[in-house]
Amino acid sequence: MQLTEYRSLIHHMEWADALIWRSVLSMPSLEHDERIKERLLHFHATQWAYGQVLRGRPLEIPDLDDFHDLRSIGLWARRFYRDIPAYIDGLTEAGLTQKVEFPWAEQVAKRLGSAGPATVGESLLQVVLHTTYHRGQVATRLRESGAEPPLTDFIAWVWVGRPAPDWGNLEAA
Repeated sequence: MQLTEYRSLIHHMEWADALIWRSVLSMPSLEHDERIKERLLHFHATQWAYGQVLRGRPLEIPDLDDFHDLRSIGLWARRFYRDIPAYIDGLTEAGLTQKVEFPWAEQVAKRLGSAGPATVGESLLQVVLHTTYHRGQVATRLRESGAEPPLTDFIAWVWVGRPAPDWGNLEAA
């Protein structure tokens, strides 16, 4: 993949995350839904962790107890999208091939048998795919709660003209 495609995937990811957050926050019944909170925090914490490692920053990830409600998780999650564009904009095609060592590699190696380094490009793709997987779980929970989850497919984003994300009441973050 080329750098422009990674940028596109990250822009789509933010748009799709914003749609999911608007849907979740529009349902007051979900405010105390632990599964929703855990899923949202998990995929945003993963985004955050990868962003920190890729930028060479210390790994500090909050715990669910660090947040008093869903909105506070959303406001924290938005920080990733304020920070990652500058990182992506500073990348070069050659930078995508640089190897990255992750602090959790030993833990993964115990489960898989090994965990060699990945490239920056592979790591960015992992963030997008991991987020998509867990965003789908949140969409399923929305449906189980009586809502119609938003269409967050990449191609839908392309078809509607690649709009900027609309974070709703998280916009002021």
